[in-house]
Amino acid sequence: MSLLRELFEKAVSMGSSDIHLKANQEPCFRVHGNLQRSGFENLTPDYMFAVVKEIMPPYLEKTFEAEHEADFSHTEEGLGRFRVNVFLSQGVPVIAMRYVKSKIPTFEQLRLPPQLSKLALAERGIILLAGTTGSGKSTTLAAILGEMNRTQEYRIITVEDPIEYVFEDDKSVVTQREVGLDTLSYQNALKYLMRQDPDVILIGEMRDKMSIRTALLAAETGHLVLSTLHAGTASLAIPRMLDVFPADEQDQIRMGIAGNLHAIVCQRLIPDTKGGAVPAVEIMVNTSTVRKLLEKNKLDVLSSAIETGKEDGMQTFNQSVYDLIKKGLITEKDGMSFATNPESLRMNLQGIFLDEGKRILGA
Repeated sequence: MSLLRELFEKAVSMGSSDIHLKANQEPCFRVHGNLQRSGFENLTPDYMFAVVKEIMPPYLEKTFEAEHEADFSHTEEGLGRFRVNVFLSQGVPVIAMRYVKSKIPTFEQLRLPPQLSKLALAERGIILLAGTTGSGKSTTLAAILGEMNRTQEYRIITVEDPIEYVFEDDKSVVTQREVGLDTLSYQNALKYLMRQDPDVILIGEMRDKMSIRTALLAAETGHLVLSTLHAGTASLAIPRMLDVFPADEQDQIRMGIAGNLHAIVCQRLIPDTKGGAVPAVEIMVNTSTVRKLLEKNKLDVLSSAIETGKEDGMQTFNQSVYDLIKKGLITEKDGMSFATNPESLRMNLQGIFLDEGKRILGA
């Protein structure tokens, strides 16, 4: 068995999301967001050149020689598909590989709040998964899309960079497009997206004006759009989108968001008591109260609407962390370090609950 095959097998068995190969260093795996040494010997520069020659498609060899970096996919028999990025460092190849999972996780397996399953029943609007890098938002997005695929007869089209989960058609017909392999750019794919008869559109990331405008247009014409965004909380996702646009366009975009947003889910992965990780989840649903706050540009009050919206399926990070501590899934110490308001959480754990959100909304 080759060393590369052994690396693939160990990485998959450990639940790794990424494999990092670098000359004169021990291979590393990323597991639950953290880098771990693999236990293999240091890789030589000659070995790195040999691996590139083994796995790089012949049509990319001249491109790599000219540009010193390349993206492609590699399929390892019996294990699955890997998205590969090769680049040079001090004249020697470095390889980063992302494991593309084919088993779609369920809400229960991810230990997500049960109210998230309702998002898979949405028929139109925009559903955003927010969080920092490595917070699990792409995995939760895959769970939502997987539930739709199992239960709804939809035409689903995705534009991703890279594809992280491979879907097989169930009740829905799913077409996945990867930037760099299936389309030249996000812009190219989004330009023609509405002509491809989608019911559900997944845009890998809200990264620029075009992706946000496309999402709003699709939602306005009756489609369901799912996407991700880098934001620390659900309420901060709105100004994050608005900041992409010049000041004279922000009011128009904000009104478009108010009319077409369905929900924003924000995640933080917290170490659990068994050595894994469990998501703390903040949920903001576009209720009539949230919509009015968006229309009136009272974005600073959105967190209070989330805090008081439990009956509508909403919850803050503090409320989520409190539940995880009470269930014994995380320690109080870890909960405090991931809470948005540690002092308020400390009071809650002592049995003290203040209706601060209601007071602010009433004002």
